[in-house]
Amino acid sequence: MPNPIESLLQAANLPSHNLPASSRYYHVETTMIEGSGQQPVIYLRRRFVPPPDYYFGQQTHKVQEGERLDNITAKYLGSPEQFWQIADANLAMNPEELTEETGRLLRIPQGYGISG
Repeated sequence: MPNPIESLLQAANLPSHNLPASSRYYHVETTMIEGSGQQPVIYLRRRFVPPPDYYFGQQTHKVQEGERLDNITAKYLGSPEQFWQIADANLAMNPEELTEETGRLLRIPQGYGISG
């Protein structure tokens, strides 16, 4: 059975993507420009990082020496690939910075989309 949202996009003839729902870019809209030879180029619009209060149910984690963000993310969010949620909740443009300082308190989001 086709995804109803994808069906609507196809019916409206809008460009779409096939990113997984767990991707940080899943909710980013696509658009088109004319490329060389007038070939359309589909691309993702800019993704803006939400403010920290966008996440709800936050807890904190104190960084220990030698810890890696992927391991912290797997522990709290169940998937190391969701590191971007912790980076967003801590306003980090470079996720590696989050574990450089031993003792730093990280905000760990439990969900997103609802202000707490």
